[in-house]
Amino acid sequence: MLFRSKRSPHGDQDVVIDVSEEFGIRKLHFGQDDTQSAMRVADPLELVLAYTRCAFGLLLFVEPPREMVLIGLGGGSIAKWVHHKLPQTRLTCVELHSQVVNVARSMFHLPQDDERLSVQVADGTAHVYAMPPGATDVIMMDAYSSTGIVPSLISSDFLTACRDRLTENGVLAINLWSSDKRFPDYRNRLSGVFDGRVVCLPARQKGNVMAFAFNRPQNNPQWERLRERARELEAAYQLEFGEFVADLARMNPHNDRRLFV
Repeated sequence: MLFRSKRSPHGDQDVVIDVSEEFGIRKLHFGQDDTQSAMRVADPLELVLAYTRCAFGLLLFVEPPREMVLIGLGGGSIAKWVHHKLPQTRLTCVELHSQVVNVARSMFHLPQDDERLSVQVADGTAHVYAMPPGATDVIMMDAYSSTGIVPSLISSDFLTACRDRLTENGVLAINLWSSDKRFPDYRNRLSGVFDGRVVCLPARQKGNVMAFAFNRPQNNPQWERLRERARELEAAYQLEFGEFVADLARMNPHNDRRLFV
């Protein structure tokens, strides 16, 4: 199956959306780009792509958020999971293209808005700048164009704005590519804005890396405490949190007892 969207009738910026389906997996692509989102048709809530599961590695460090902002919707995998699995979380999704929202709802089971879900067609940077200080517990960014992460979403000014819109114990989570030659610059930029309080979690699929930047120190958690937390989270959410803990040692300062953050 191949579906291609037409230009949006609402006059927003054009984007070509392809939807393919094979072996029970439905995928969303922006034109000929790599897979942007994937859904198992028999289980629409399953997080098929590894990086979408890694996104919730932030729960190793903080409790489920009360307020969360997601910039970039794709097929809605992360939004669906939050809506169904984190009942205490109120989620605002900001997506630039109305046709992406339409496809997510018509072909990827994204639910309609309710008291805990608001999907807005808007520019993510403008949305964050308009938020008051301390407005949200988590800002998660998963907004890519054909050339990589949208530059305005990784500028020092915008990262500073995100930091200021987070609560005291808030987290900024960004989906990055380790193979991007600018990845070290992006990581250093995050570290500068968040005073070194940054952890990178590589996905066991392609080159995705979830970067978590914290508003306050995590007190260099012991590996055993992280493993204990992972066991609790695995029981609650059926994601591979134990693997996430093991993978944290691949990209972050640590010793045999602690992760330094």
